[in-house]
Amino acid sequence: MDLAYTAEEAAFRDEVRDFVTANLPADIARKVLEHRRLEKSDYARWQDILAKQGWLAGHWPVEHGGCGWTPVQNHIFDEETAAAGAPRLIPFGLNMVAPVIMAYGSPWQKEHYLSRIRTNHDWWCQGYSEPGSGSDLASLKTRAVRDGDHYLVNGQKTWTTLAQYADMIFCLVRTDTTVKKQEGISFLLIDMHSPGITVRPIVTLDEEHEVNEVFFEDVKVPVANLVGEEGKGWTYAKYLLGHERTGIAGVGASKRELDTLKHIAKIQRKNGRPLGDDPGFAARMAQVEIDLLALEMTVMRVLASRGKAPGPEASILKIKGTEIQQALTELMMEALGPYALPFRPEAMTLDTEDELVGPDYAAPLAARYFNYRKVTIYGGSNEIQRNIIAQMVLGL
Repeated sequence: MDLAYTAEEAAFRDEVRDFVTANLPADIARKVLEHRRLEKSDYARWQDILAKQGWLAGHWPVEHGGCGWTPVQNHIFDEETAAAGAPRLIPFGLNMVAPVIMAYGSPWQKEHYLSRIRTNHDWWCQGYSEPGSGSDLASLKTRAVRDGDHYLVNGQKTWTTLAQYADMIFCLVRTDTTVKKQEGISFLLIDMHSPGITVRPIVTLDEEHEVNEVFFEDVKVPVANLVGEEGKGWTYAKYLLGHERTGIAGVGASKRELDTLKHIAKIQRKNGRPLGDDPGFAARMAQVEIDLLALEMTVMRVLASRGKAPGPEASILKIKGTEIQQALTELMMEALGPYALPFRPEAMTLDTEDELVGPDYAAPLAARYFNYRKVTIYGGSNEIQRNIIAQMVLGL
């Protein structure tokens, strides 16, 4: 596959690069490049800038308000914004529920929700996992019982990323307990400001509040917020997961982190020489770079299959993408040596007045290492992804 850009694609790259240079706030870029804590306001500010330009949903089809970018243009946009230090686009609305609404939503849902996602008006979160129903998602127990023109929802979701900021949650709920478990699931769009919803924080190993528990107690949800048909939620969930797993690959961000690793390897010393000159360490960096180049090619091949939802190949991207992300954090920690040992949560902000041990860039990397232990689990664990590949690709 030839990744050489055409004249038009090169011009688009230059347009994106110039726009990011002129419009990405320097304080946000610094936080991203130095691995500091990002607040909701940081994400929102950048997404508002993109929405004003019409690029927040540039990859969407034109008929739904996007720019209809090609797969190569999408790749260029992701790579250029990541390299410059732009925050990742929060995917739950833009890249996860939006494709489901486009494919299966009612005309009202498309008109109402897609416009609010495209303009950064609504923030979304994902209501899939439950206590005891993670990788075995079909065993979920959150119930939605029809009561006239509403559903009454009761149950609990967990590991709900950024639920503390969300306006809406797309939720898998059980609407029928008398059929096969996959056939009794429906897909609901629920207002997070509804009475009966409680969000409780989960503080993770890096001492950050990123994920939550969400409780539903007799939450009224209009029947108009049912996506597609009742009992077809499992089909829609699989469609969404294909898009999620493709996005988890994170090629642009990993290329930026590889550059950071190379920079650290030049600065850090081993036996009086740059660590990057050590044959063993250099070989491991080279292996990650080779894997990343192969992943980039595979992502482009998957994205090129336009008009189709990502299939089992998305599992390949999820496995390799997350393994590369973890390998990069591991090599950075190893390169830092003893400076990586003291984890200082206060180092995640830019305004700390405490004296930090070691170089400035060292302090936040332990938190990043801890945080990235989860990437091989969420979106369906990598063990589950290997089962999918074995069954749907290899026919085992």
